[in-house]
Amino acid sequence: MSKREAFLEAVCKENVEDFLRFIQRHKDKTEPFDVEEVVQEMARDQREAMWGRLASLLQDILLELPPERWEEGGDEGMQEQSAPDPKHVMAVVDGVTLVSTVSLKALEDGDAYSALLETVRRLNDVLECLPVSEAPLQHHIHALCEAWWKKGLQEREKFGHTAFLMSLQKSFTLKKPGAEIQRVWSLHDVLLSLDYTSEDNKLIINLLLQCFQHPTYIRNDDGKRFLVFLFSWNVDFIWIIHATIKNQLQFYSKTITTHIGEMYFRAWKKAGGDFLENIESSCIQDFMQNAIFLRRASPVHAKVRQIVSYFHTRAGCKSVDKMLYNLYRPILWKALSAPNFEVRANATLLFTEAFPIHDPDQSNENTDENIQKQLDTAMGLLDDPHPTVRSNAILGVCKILAKCWELLPPTIITDFLKKLMMELASDSSSADVRCSVFKCLTIVLDNSLSHPVLEKLLPTLKYSLHDNSEKVRTAFLDMLIKVKAVRAAKFWDVCNMDHLLARLALDSPSVSKRIVDLLFKSFFPVNESEKEWCCRCITLIQMNPMAARKFYQYAHKHTAPTNIIKLMFAIRRVLNGCIQVDCDQTDINDSNKENSMAAPALLGKDMAVASSLLEVVVILWRSVEKALKQNDEAQKYTYTKFGSVMAKYFQAFEDERCTVPLIHLASFMPPASVPTFSCGVLSRLRKMDSGASSAQYGQLLDCICSWGQAADVLELITDWLTESLPKQADKATVSRKVRIQETVEVKPELALAYMEYLFSQASTREKVLALGDKPLKQLHTVLGNWKSVLYSHLSSTTEGPQCPSVETALKAFTFQGRLGAHLQHISSEGRDYLLSLEHVAAWVADRVLPFLAKQTEDDSEDSEKSPPLATQITESFLTVCSDVLLVGLGDETFKGQILHLCSLTLLSEAGYLCIPAVLPFLKEVANSYVPEDNNKDQENQEDAVTVILGVVANIFQKIIELLARCLRKDPEEGKQLCQSAVCGLTDFLQVAQIWDRAPLSGVFSTVFAVIIVEKRHSLQKITHPEEVITPESVEDMPTLSCILLSVILKSPSTTRSFLAEVSSSLDSEAINSLIELAAVLHVLTVIKHAGKSKAGLKSAAVSVQQQLHRHAVTSLDSTDIQRVIYESSVMTLNAILQI
Repeated sequence: MSKREAFLEAVCKENVEDFLRFIQRHKDKTEPFDVEEVVQEMARDQREAMWGRLASLLQDILLELPPERWEEGGDEGMQEQSAPDPKHVMAVVDGVTLVSTVSLKALEDGDAYSALLETVRRLNDVLECLPVSEAPLQHHIHALCEAWWKKGLQEREKFGHTAFLMSLQKSFTLKKPGAEIQRVWSLHDVLLSLDYTSEDNKLIINLLLQCFQHPTYIRNDDGKRFLVFLFSWNVDFIWIIHATIKNQLQFYSKTITTHIGEMYFRAWKKAGGDFLENIESSCIQDFMQNAIFLRRASPVHAKVRQIVSYFHTRAGCKSVDKMLYNLYRPILWKALSAPNFEVRANATLLFTEAFPIHDPDQSNENTDENIQKQLDTAMGLLDDPHPTVRSNAILGVCKILAKCWELLPPTIITDFLKKLMMELASDSSSADVRCSVFKCLTIVLDNSLSHPVLEKLLPTLKYSLHDNSEKVRTAFLDMLIKVKAVRAAKFWDVCNMDHLLARLALDSPSVSKRIVDLLFKSFFPVNESEKEWCCRCITLIQMNPMAARKFYQYAHKHTAPTNIIKLMFAIRRVLNGCIQVDCDQTDINDSNKENSMAAPALLGKDMAVASSLLEVVVILWRSVEKALKQNDEAQKYTYTKFGSVMAKYFQAFEDERCTVPLIHLASFMPPASVPTFSCGVLSRLRKMDSGASSAQYGQLLDCICSWGQAADVLELITDWLTESLPKQADKATVSRKVRIQETVEVKPELALAYMEYLFSQASTREKVLALGDKPLKQLHTVLGNWKSVLYSHLSSTTEGPQCPSVETALKAFTFQGRLGAHLQHISSEGRDYLLSLEHVAAWVADRVLPFLAKQTEDDSEDSEKSPPLATQITESFLTVCSDVLLVGLGDETFKGQILHLCSLTLLSEAGYLCIPAVLPFLKEVANSYVPEDNNKDQENQEDAVTVILGVVANIFQKIIELLARCLRKDPEEGKQLCQSAVCGLTDFLQVAQIWDRAPLSGVFSTVFAVIIVEKRHSLQKITHPEEVITPESVEDMPTLSCILLSVILKSPSTTRSFLAEVSSSLDSEAINSLIELAAVLHVLTVIKHAGKSKAGLKSAAVSVQQQLHRHAVTSLDSTDIQRVIYESSVMTLNAILQI
């Protein structure tokens, strides 16, 4: 029996196992059996017989286990042995699909394939019921349906629809859908057989619209072809596609939007008849209108313009020009004269971008006349009253000049350029317009034909370099850089070198960088010799020393570090030559070859040039410091070269202008490279005058820290502070007489100045804190001992001649706290330094607060200083504690101790003087507990937090009471105190408003209560109806209310929280008297005039309205004042409700 006959026999239910074996052999690449080869070798009657048997096999196998039961068939098969195995059934179906697909390839004209058609029908029905797990079988049936469609056989529309729908769905789910999109495009003709209006095709229409939302389709070439084709499927589908794209436009990237523009253009180009008319009117013209009428702030405006611009880029073709002319004609020219400036600005961009807009069918005369009108329109737009329109017109005109220079008459070109450069470049009403001129002239410079004309006109713009707007100066320099790049003119002819250098010396980094870019090759010609570099450097210094410093500050951005270092050595050689001239030395280095390149004649005895050269070396070294650190050999060579001459530089260049850069240079090198200088730095610091400024000692401290000798400075500071303490003075003096011959003056003020500098600079602070715990702890202890000096000033009636000043002692006291914070920060474990601060708090409470009392008549004159000094000590300490919390170092114990100190301070007789220092600490405590999402940790800490914040709320209430009491006793002093507390109140309430629960939510209740009480008191004092006046601003309120309301109104969020408290108090009926309601309305009126929180304001007003009507009857029978207050309240309430 032949293979054909054996295979034919196997195609039946009885021989299904043989059939499956044949299919398996076909799939096995090692087997020689090939189903396709067998089917092709069959005779026509054998093929037809096989198709009949194939249909019967498929029918029988599906009757045993229909596709609906395939997913549950596996479980049933475990229970009933007679139930067919779903895997077996699907294997048979897969085999039938394979044979059917192969049969399509062998199908010949005249074959009766009705049985094969029946098989494919059944397989098509199976496809809808297949479980997701059977993806390979789905793929095979899908391929069969696709092949049937392409073969053009009976019922091809049905199978084509199935194949197309499956491909479409799969293209949305696959990670790499490129092949599936290609298949969708190959099946796109299926759509021509579908009825667009049929309800059965709603699914496929929705899927088609989804294609426009998938960037993969839009980017893919076949996908783009398919989307273009959809525009030609049905006329009614065009506007639905367009609406879908418009909805998605804000989500498209710039690249995708470009593809969208191309897609519209290709759809328009291929369209005809009704399709063309619909695309032009519903799509392209709609985009044009949106590009004109959309606000510039709209998220889709730029995307719409990008799509329209794509059509502009295709102009020049007759059909495109005709289309643009026809579509713009009814909308563009009206928009150019619209009242709204944004419409005019948008229309200007479109008009100038599409220029010339003409009808290619018109005669040449009409076309020329039309273009002349458009040029006149463009000139008119340059005079538009709004700067945005003028700026857009400048951009458009420059694009026209660049694009059409050779086509425009010379007079037109000249008129445009003169308008731009003579008028608009100096438009005093708008910096944006002036900026646009220079930005857009770079577009004109791209056309080389413009260079001869611009070369003559550009010098008229030279003073724009000094424009008062930085962005104009930046744009002008960008234009000069462009002029230099395209060689349109010599930039120094446009703008004088002296002007450029003057601006370089003074201007901001953005401007300076551009000037350096412009001048770099002039003053640092990398292709020339190093001697030439140095000569140019000296020339630049002589022209403008400040500009020279700025130039070399940015030079490293334009050349390699190697060239920077070479220039440093070249300058060194010049300086060496200068030393030879000044000092009459013949040899400075071991080699005279270096000095052969020097240029002493350029310097002579000009110390100004020498100092500037040294400054340039410092600037250059700093710019390549990182590069030098990465190359040890180059770094050592540089150290050696400069180290060998530093001593002679210090001798020769004694002028202060030279000393400053020399010290900078020394700080870059290790101390061994500059032994003479490095050995004397500590001595210079020791001998410095007590009143020296940071400019005198700052560099020396930087040097000594960079050399790793910070410990020596710290020891000096510690010694001076120790020896300055009164109780150690005699002992220290004796000790010095024994150890050293020369008495050295101790300078505690200078020690503290050194310490402040070391800890205020990040680089020096890092070096000092790296010294370890022992020296820093010793310094911390010494600073703590200065509390005794403060106490002696507080308690003693006279000052001893050897006793340090109050200012020095107070500064040392403050620095102890600050140093403790630094040490706690670097401490890996424990809270020793927080404990130290707590001990200081106890000392303040025990020793300082008793002095915080006002002087009475019985007090002696010597005690006059005690309250102010006690206040200073307390405020200084609380400020340090606030800073500790600000950097996140304080724990609950620390907060509790300092809050206790705050309470004690406020309870003191003159404690109110410390309110400005207490408020920032309260703010930091509250801020450290800003509520976040609830979690278990927060629940565990809730009790402790509630206690601490309860204390904060109580202290705040005490502060408000003290402010009110102070205002009653001494209004002038109280007002000053309130003003000094404004900043602290603002910050504290800003933090408190974040809380919407107790205890901090009660802060606004306190504020509201004191405002109402104060205002109620002022209303109760009214004796005549004419005195009832509704306030219009915070200044019309009583003093404390004025301060508190001004603080509240600074922040919208604080205002909302305050109004929420007002509403809550009113709803709880805590306020019910007419006077109190009137007071509330006065507060609301002030908030209304400030224009804050309208929603909260209305809510509070409604709450007032619900209670105010109760006083309507009683007020008619009451006094004239109460009646006037009621009527005034009603009028005020109505005014608030109408906002």
